[in-house]
Amino acid sequence: MSELQSLDDVRSRIDDLDTELVALLARRQKLVEAAAGFKNDEHAVRAPDRVERVVTAVRAKAIAAGLDAAVAETIWRAMITAFIQLELARHRSTTDG
Repeated sequence: MSELQSLDDVRSRIDDLDTELVALLARRQKLVEAAAGFKNDEHAVRAPDRVERVVTAVRAKAIAAGLDAAVAETIWRAMITAFIQLELARHRSTTDG
Protein backbone atom coordinates (compact mmCIF):
# COMPACT_ATOMS: atom_id res chain seq x y z
CA MET A 1 0.00 0.00 0.00
CA SER A 2 2.98 2.28 -0.42
CA GLU A 3 1.24 3.88 -3.43
CA LEU A 4 -1.20 5.54 -1.05
CA GLN A 5 -0.08 9.14 -0.94
CA SER A 6 -3.06 10.88 0.62
CA LEU A 7 -6.33 10.50 2.45
CA ASP A 8 -8.08 10.87 -0.90
CA ASP A 9 -6.14 7.83 -2.19
CA VAL A 10 -7.23 5.81 0.84
CA ARG A 11 -10.86 6.90 0.47
CA SER A 12 -10.84 6.06 -3.22
CA ARG A 13 -9.60 2.55 -2.43
CA ILE A 14 -12.27 2.17 0.24
CA ASP A 15 -14.94 3.27 -2.26
CA ASP A 16 -13.65 0.66 -4.72
CA LEU A 17 -13.84 -2.03 -2.05
CA ASP A 18 -17.36 -0.93 -1.12
CA THR A 19 -18.40 -1.46 -4.74
CA GLU A 20 -16.97 -4.98 -4.65
CA LEU A 21 -18.58 -5.71 -1.29
CA VAL A 22 -22.01 -4.62 -2.52
CA ALA A 23 -21.70 -6.95 -5.51
CA LEU A 24 -20.69 -9.83 -3.22
CA LEU A 25 -23.56 -9.11 -0.84
CA ALA A 26 -25.98 -9.13 -3.77
CA ARG A 27 -24.68 -12.59 -4.69
CA ARG A 28 -25.06 -13.70 -1.07
CA GLN A 29 -28.63 -12.40 -1.01
CA LYS A 30 -29.55 -14.50 -4.04
CA LEU A 31 -28.26 -17.58 -2.22
CA VAL A 32 -30.16 -16.64 0.94
CA GLU A 33 -33.32 -16.28 -1.12
CA ALA A 34 -32.70 -19.67 -2.73
CA ALA A 35 -32.18 -21.23 0.71
CA ALA A 36 -35.51 -19.82 1.86
CA GLY A 37 -37.25 -22.09 -0.61
CA PHE A 38 -35.95 -25.12 1.25
CA LYS A 39 -37.12 -23.98 4.69
CA ASN A 40 -40.52 -24.86 6.09
CA ASP A 41 -40.86 -22.56 9.09
CA GLU A 42 -39.41 -19.57 10.91
CA HIS A 43 -37.18 -21.69 13.12
CA ALA A 44 -35.54 -23.10 10.01
CA VAL A 45 -35.09 -19.54 8.72
CA ARG A 46 -33.51 -18.36 11.97
CA ALA A 47 -31.31 -21.48 12.24
CA PRO A 48 -29.46 -20.41 15.41
CA ASP A 49 -27.08 -23.38 15.31
CA ARG A 50 -26.12 -22.53 11.73
CA VAL A 51 -25.56 -18.88 12.70
CA GLU A 52 -23.13 -19.90 15.42
CA ARG A 53 -21.26 -22.25 13.08
CA VAL A 54 -20.94 -19.50 10.46
CA VAL A 55 -19.71 -16.96 13.02
CA THR A 56 -17.17 -19.40 14.44
CA ALA A 57 -15.85 -20.16 10.96
CA VAL A 58 -15.73 -16.48 10.04
CA ARG A 59 -13.73 -15.64 13.15
CA ALA A 60 -11.12 -18.23 12.18
CA LYS A 61 -11.03 -17.01 8.57
CA ALA A 62 -10.71 -13.42 9.77
CA ILE A 63 -7.71 -14.23 11.95
CA ALA A 64 -6.04 -16.06 9.05
CA ALA A 65 -6.66 -13.07 6.77
CA GLY A 66 -5.44 -10.46 9.24
CA LEU A 67 -8.90 -9.10 10.06
CA ASP A 68 -9.75 -8.47 13.69
CA ALA A 69 -11.99 -11.39 14.73
CA ALA A 70 -14.28 -9.19 16.84
CA VAL A 71 -14.81 -6.83 13.90
CA ALA A 72 -15.60 -9.77 11.63
CA GLU A 73 -18.04 -11.24 14.14
CA THR A 74 -19.86 -7.93 14.58
CA ILE A 75 -20.18 -7.48 10.82
CA TRP A 76 -21.32 -11.05 10.19
CA ARG A 77 -23.89 -11.02 12.99
CA ALA A 78 -25.36 -7.77 11.64
CA MET A 79 -25.36 -9.14 8.09
CA ILE A 80 -26.91 -12.44 9.13
CA THR A 81 -29.59 -10.64 11.14
CA ALA A 82 -30.45 -8.44 8.16
CA PHE A 83 -30.64 -11.43 5.81
CA ILE A 84 -32.77 -13.38 8.30
CA GLN A 85 -35.20 -10.47 8.45
CA LEU A 86 -35.34 -10.40 4.64
CA GLU A 87 -35.81 -14.15 4.50
CA LEU A 88 -38.54 -14.06 7.16
CA ALA A 89 -40.41 -11.36 5.25
CA ARG A 90 -40.20 -13.41 2.04
CA HIS A 91 -41.17 -16.59 3.89
CA ARG A 92 -44.18 -14.90 5.49
CA SER A 93 -45.33 -13.42 2.19
CA THR A 94 -45.33 -16.84 0.53
CA THR A 95 -47.11 -18.59 3.41
CA ASP A 96 -49.69 -15.85 4.01
CA GLY A 97 -50.90 -15.55 0.49
